[in-house]
Amino acid sequence: MGSKISLRTAGIIAGAAAVFAFLFGAIIVTSIPALTNRSEAQTETQLPIPLVTSEDTSPFTHIAEAVSPSVVNIAAEKKVRRSVPGFEWYFEGPFEDFFRDFFRDAPQYEGRAQTLGSGFIISTDGYLVTNYHVIKDASDIIVKMANKKEYKGDEVTVVGTDPRTDVALLKIESSENFPALAFGNSDDVRVGDWAIAIGNPFHLEGTVTVGVISATGRSDITLPEGPDYQSFLQTDAAINFGNSGGPLVNIRGEVIGINSAITSPSGGNVGIGFAIPANLAKDVIDELKETGKVTRGYLGVYLQDISDDLKDALDLPSLEGVLISEVAPNTPADKAGVQSGDVVVEYDGKRVTDRQSFKIQVAATPVGETVSMKVIRDGKGKTLRVTIEEYPDELSRAEEREDKSELGLRVVSVTDAQAQRFKLEVTRGVVVINVDADSPAADAGVRIGDVILSIGKTEIGNVDDYRTAIAALEDGKAVILHIQRGERKLYIAVTP
Repeated sequence: MGSKISLRTAGIIAGAAAVFAFLFGAIIVTSIPALTNRSEAQTETQLPIPLVTSEDTSPFTHIAEAVSPSVVNIAAEKKVRRSVPGFEWYFEGPFEDFFRDFFRDAPQYEGRAQTLGSGFIISTDGYLVTNYHVIKDASDIIVKMANKKEYKGDEVTVVGTDPRTDVALLKIESSENFPALAFGNSDDVRVGDWAIAIGNPFHLEGTVTVGVISATGRSDITLPEGPDYQSFLQTDAAINFGNSGGPLVNIRGEVIGINSAITSPSGGNVGIGFAIPANLAKDVIDELKETGKVTRGYLGVYLQDISDDLKDALDLPSLEGVLISEVAPNTPADKAGVQSGDVVVEYDGKRVTDRQSFKIQVAATPVGETVSMKVIRDGKGKTLRVTIEEYPDELSRAEEREDKSELGLRVVSVTDAQAQRFKLEVTRGVVVINVDADSPAADAGVRIGDVILSIGKTEIGNVDDYRTAIAALEDGKAVILHIQRGERKLYIAVTP
């Protein structure tokens, strides 16, 4: 009896099953249109990502096979003079002058330093591109192909260099037919696009790393190479020492950037790499190939980005644009009626967003061309016509003299935003953010992160004090820098 089911029980079970079936069917019928619509929406808005090709391989395999033969390893050697390692002296007190004179002729040694980098061939007749800092001041350059063949000595010619963008153009003197890469349009690059870096990090030739474009138009990045014109593509494709000068390519194998630098607390890859955009590099390369140098447009103004405080004070509609802080006399800007306090919001029909992009816009303007420039002056819009002139040679020479007189250092005040990464505890002085590898300061042992407290008898409170003190130095005569390095103070003798 216990194993039998009564008619009453069977009826309850059957009724429950019918209700369940009805509800389940209703849910399915109701959900189908939603699922169908969702599928259709995804088809309309999403493109398929080929994680596996029809040959069951990664799509990046074909990119690596096509691009790698055009990527080269570059080794550049130079002669350097250095202080004897560890020969730094620490002293404060009444005998300071005595020790300053005693250590003025601190021993030096000569040696050879080698920089390693990458490059890539852009024409079948052997033109290749790399970073300027890879071959800077090199006495010998060796180019090694993916097939292990090497070119050196007279076989490698430096066609031209442009420190302001960190681009160099070389030429392999050979009758061979080389595999070449094509440039893509970096203006079309979007955040999230695939990015593939190929180069020779840490002597590991032909290394391929994959990531995405993390950001575009990065500028004001404090880098040891310090190019003036910055509009970097940022990528998380792994870039390390030795990748400099190599190509950053898109999913079609086109060059969208030249790998140039990383920012890292450890010196290794942390997923923040920077590449010179292809469109900026192409203009430079074309000029270097044609004339061996780059001619840039010149306006004759000093610029500031628009901060929140400036926006409110000037009653501006947004943070876009650049503020003219000073107009140099007898320059194109001065002749066109540009005034200090003007805010440039449009140049040659294009929107002006920030200081770095505006510098690049002006520099790329052909010499002699007259362009319109829209400014906001006293809250009102005004359009000016300015005829661009060539960047004056005397300014370039003055900058070269300045670099030389400044001992090969780039500094900022300890209160500057760029100094914050060093976590300084001092309230005055200037912090070293770059040391030229082949410079008097490097020879003497000055390091990035050092805070200069005084030069000779002159105390340094900020960058203006520093420049004044540097301007008074005599060539060939040693000067003592009083340095704060971490928790210690030391003196370093430098001979400009």
